[in-house]
Amino acid sequence: MALLQIVEWDREVDTNEVFAWRYVDPKNPEKSDALGNWTQLIVNEAQEAILFRDGQALDLFGPGRYSLSTENIPLLRGLLNLPTGGESPFKAHVWFINKVNVLDVKWGTQTPILLRDPEYKIALPVRAYGQFGIRVNESRKFLLKLAGSRTQVTRDDLVNSFRGLILSRMGDMIASYIAHKKITIFEISAYLRDMSDEAMGEIRPVFEEYGIEPVNFFFGSINVPDDDESVRDIKRAMSERARMELKGYTYQQERSFDVLESAAKNTGEGGSMMGMGVGLGTGMGLGGAIGQMAAQMGQYVNSNAASTPPGAPSAPQAMASAPQSQPSSSPNADPQQSTATPNFCSSCGTKLSPGMRFCPTCGKAL
Repeated sequence: MALLQIVEWDREVDTNEVFAWRYVDPKNPEKSDALGNWTQLIVNEAQEAILFRDGQALDLFGPGRYSLSTENIPLLRGLLNLPTGGESPFKAHVWFINKVNVLDVKWGTQTPILLRDPEYKIALPVRAYGQFGIRVNESRKFLLKLAGSRTQVTRDDLVNSFRGLILSRMGDMIASYIAHKKITIFEISAYLRDMSDEAMGEIRPVFEEYGIEPVNFFFGSINVPDDDESVRDIKRAMSERARMELKGYTYQQERSFDVLESAAKNTGEGGSMMGMGVGLGTGMGLGGAIGQMAAQMGQYVNSNAASTPPGAPSAPQAMASAPQSQPSSSPNADPQQSTATPNFCSSCGTKLSPGMRFCPTCGKAL
């Protein structure tokens, strides 16, 4: 063993992917835990190092350069009779903890969550994904609860460890917005920022229990798969409703228009227009229009009846009781003479037109 052994973070280990790494001697990996007295420990910025012996976390070192001696590792001194000089080795693992802010940890639902849309009353498969940022806040707690028998802790290890908890909390939140706040899945994108802020409060105590501080949490998208049949049905219905609203009428009115058009094309089949409308089951639109017409006719008849003087016959009665022109019953009368109209009035001399019965000037019967 060399007189001075250098223990530091391996530069080939990606600090964007690895949160904690156990030191491995590049020259002799099997002797990585055999540290000699006066071993040089180098801790970079945004890092911390912890000595472990027999699964117990001992001293913690911040950024700087340290000589591992009895003065620098008092906790280890209580377990070993560490000499003050020479090359006498002692057994201990060195863990390096990466404390940089990692802001692009991805999360997402592996399978859609089945939720009922509050507006369309159809169960839809809802998906969600996003990302969050974290940093290790308490190195000792982080290693004791998450390292275990691993040689390193990566972002994938963190995502796998917290995926179930994250998805459970986020699934409950999405269901709350859709089911309780009555926000349809096609409008929930407008609430992503509010949901992200609320999610930070949900996950913070969970992460802090493992020595991790959440920096941020974002919902990237909440959506439904386009190839799902129920989603296609809703989108078709939404498109149809938007088209009718643009034209200014409802679905029932459009069906009534279709019935009227069909009746106009098939007036000789299936009876009257009313029969066709009832037969097609469109009583709401067509029946309402016909009922309105009937009401207007009734008002017209009633208004005429109200304007007729008392005792005078109504219009239908007057038409029925009006005397009809009958040929003369006298056997000696000449039919042509009785029906012919003179050319001039015998009283005032006014010229008359054929068919007149009274003189338009003096009123004499012709």
